[in-house]
Amino acid sequence: MLQASRKIVLLVFLIFSAPSLTQGQDAIDWPAWMGVGMDGVWQETGIIESFPTGGPPVLWRQAVGGGYGGPAVAEGRVYLMDRTEDTRGGAVENAIREAGEISGGERVLCLEAQTGKLIWEYPYDCPYKVAYPTGPRCTPLVDGQRVYTLGAMGDLLCLNKNTGEVIWQRKLTRDFQTKPPLWGYASHPLIDGDRLLVPVGGEGTAVVAFDKNTGQEIWRSQSTLDIGYAPLIMFEKATPTPQLIFWHAEGVTSLNPATGKKYWFVKFPEEPNPSQTTIATPRIIGDRLLISEFYKGSLMLKLTSDPPAATELWRSYRTDPKHEKSLNSMMTTPVIKDQHAYGIAYAGRGIGVLRCIRLSDGTAVWSKDRWMEEEPVVFATSFIVANQGRYVMFNDNGELMFAKFSPSGWEVIDKTKILEPTSAARGRDVVWSHPAFSGKKIFVRNDEEIVCVNLAATE
Repeated sequence: MLQASRKIVLLVFLIFSAPSLTQGQDAIDWPAWMGVGMDGVWQETGIIESFPTGGPPVLWRQAVGGGYGGPAVAEGRVYLMDRTEDTRGGAVENAIREAGEISGGERVLCLEAQTGKLIWEYPYDCPYKVAYPTGPRCTPLVDGQRVYTLGAMGDLLCLNKNTGEVIWQRKLTRDFQTKPPLWGYASHPLIDGDRLLVPVGGEGTAVVAFDKNTGQEIWRSQSTLDIGYAPLIMFEKATPTPQLIFWHAEGVTSLNPATGKKYWFVKFPEEPNPSQTTIATPRIIGDRLLISEFYKGSLMLKLTSDPPAATELWRSYRTDPKHEKSLNSMMTTPVIKDQHAYGIAYAGRGIGVLRCIRLSDGTAVWSKDRWMEEEPVVFATSFIVANQGRYVMFNDNGELMFAKFSPSGWEVIDKTKILEPTSAARGRDVVWSHPAFSGKKIFVRNDEEIVCVNLAATE
């Protein structure tokens, strides 16, 4: 009888502790875009140095709909958005004028991190009228007992992370009399204390702060031609005065995160530019801020806090208008190491070029145009994450790469295929989704499935 009771106690313990056990005792969550702190650093150790023959083991696969938004992982669960009941979106690409409105829905999914089993889902109707209407763009944001999501057409949701129950919701286009950007809402929401900060658009509501608990508006600020696609970031590590950095179509604006009051604005580019590819996440390097954009090149600012102000150190377009040597990122957020930035620039005909620049003046140190395939690739893209002195790159061919960057060059340690590209773009199929890394695993999706791949080194 005593032995049976012990078995029952053990079973109950295993059931209620399962989420933490499935991720391992030393697992670090990936609860938002680019991980903890949005810094693109995977802190876990014990990761394989190279790939085994045949590639690392796939632990599970789960069917999903279309989408560009990456997963978030928290406390043994995976959160993801996808597209449902849509038979045309993935084939339309950038031809929004030909597509018109496309019927369909969006969905928020919660899966077991260990097995991929569906725990709950929250679907809702969502007709699309955006370019590249494959699916949602934003990574879910897990905070406490809640998960926040933003759909491509502006559906902002706060859900109970355990049950999927709606706590509050807003329709940005309706509530603020605006419309989504050309390529849909893609700026990942940001938590600051009790505030949920979101680029919204519209007159005087380019950025809105919501009470994260109730969804009520706290403040609204700014007007701009286009809010763009880059996420808001907080500048606070090197200053006693926090600043909310908002990079949009007309330039870079600093706001008081508590009130929305504008501190400063830097025009970027200097002359009007109809292209709005403000996508890559701005990078903070001490008291400096690096912005990089496909058409406009790069901008380096020095920020101060007493009072909050910005001084321009350099911008590459002045000296390199054709971007032959400078960094002009499209989707890849640059990584920073030893006073150099590494990212993917775009040369003639849109060829994706892996490039190293000096942070002091933006000058190119080296470039490599055949980093992904034997021949240069148009709009080649990779999502880059730092891990224990090397970089983990997931390129848009669905390949996982281990690499090292230095001012002297780029070294591929190993490469393996883990996912098939399924989205049509520029004459080829791509996978444009940032992975999540947690529990010594990578979680990544295309338009058909999400996979979990084990990257743990053998004990």
